[in-house]
Amino acid sequence: MNGQPEWPLLIALAIGLLIGLERERHNGEEASPSAAGLRTFAIVGLLGGAAAATGHQGLVLIAGAFVVAGALIAYALGDRRSPGLTGEAALALTFVLGVLAQSKPLLALEAGVVVAALLAFRVQLHDFVRERISDRELLDAMIFAVAAIVILPLLPDHPVDPLGLLNPFTLWRLAVVAMALSSAGYAAQRLVGARYGFLFAGLAAGLVSSTAAVVTMGARSRAAPTLTAASAAGATASLIGSLGYLSVVIGAVSSRLLLGLAPSLALAALLLLAWAAWLIHGAPKETGPEATGGRAFNGLGVALFVALVSGFSLASELLVRWLGAPAAVAGAAIMGLADAHAASVSMATLLAGGKLAAPAALLGVLLTLSTNMAVKIPAAFMTGNRAYGARVTAAVCLLIAALWAGYGAMALATGQAAG
Repeated sequence: MNGQPEWPLLIALAIGLLIGLERERHNGEEASPSAAGLRTFAIVGLLGGAAAATGHQGLVLIAGAFVVAGALIAYALGDRRSPGLTGEAALALTFVLGVLAQSKPLLALEAGVVVAALLAFRVQLHDFVRERISDRELLDAMIFAVAAIVILPLLPDHPVDPLGLLNPFTLWRLAVVAMALSSAGYAAQRLVGARYGFLFAGLAAGLVSSTAAVVTMGARSRAAPTLTAASAAGATASLIGSLGYLSVVIGAVSSRLLLGLAPSLALAALLLLAWAAWLIHGAPKETGPEATGGRAFNGLGVALFVALVSGFSLASELLVRWLGAPAAVAGAAIMGLADAHAASVSMATLLAGGKLAAPAALLGVLLTLSTNMAVKIPAAFMTGNRAYGARVTAAVCLLIAALWAGYGAMALATGQAAG
């Protein structure tokens, strides 16, 4: 395009026509149309391109001032029943994009398409923001944006403690990942239909606490026995969500450990998915709950998770120093009773820092998961009816068996390769 100066001018004109087309249709729908329509936007886009093509910055400034002044005058003389500045801002932006088209035509055209799309979908965007998103959800989105975009890049990416384990960047990244996973599950729960509400509710809850999901689903099965199968499916889905969450947070710390766990986690997830599908298939179609409101993530829960990771990592390191690697592995199994994710990530932290060998870290995570999942069996019987407890017990047994079967298969394959 650089060898053909007419192409950037045509792109500037096309941008004006595209945005002007939407504005013209909008004016036809309004009782008090804007002064700027298709021809005005097309001319303003071409004006920006022509002014930039001359190479005189002063002319660009004068033409830009003319466009802005005209837009403001039209706004001042317009109908006060439509106080928005959208049309005027779009007109000024059309001029800027016309100028940009002379140096970066593709970027200017892409931006023009985005502007036209934003204008065309105004009704849907307004409805989504005003009707579909609650104040709590919007606040959660802002908190996540600040955490991921503002705070995370500012943190130091090196250990700050005497033991060399606590990296502020890594720990905060874990918090961001936790918020993102919980938000993804929450969004899926909001979008799902009635029958599969338990599945997505359980999956979303498992990203935070599968034990809490098992207890909650158990209470539902006891209150409404017809929901037993669906409740058990939701509890099983929470175990899948917990494994998915664990995979992501471990991978964020040590991809080597995640690779070693992959066979066990994949087999467990497949078996649990098949069990959940069988359970939901037998559930009455009309019994699933609709997705309801709530929070995308629990900030206090995320902070507690990061605190547990830090504490468990320090405790495991001290056990390694005082009693050796076997003590750290045994300690992880005990700590898994409280929080499998935090205890597992502590193993990944030790491996990433060179404080623990890969086989020991892998064994520690499997023991942690096994003890943590076993706790869910009595919880299911205590909170739900007997049928619910039996179904959840089957899910937990499938999970634990798959974890160790995957570990055994990998160990066998490694031994054969070594031989």
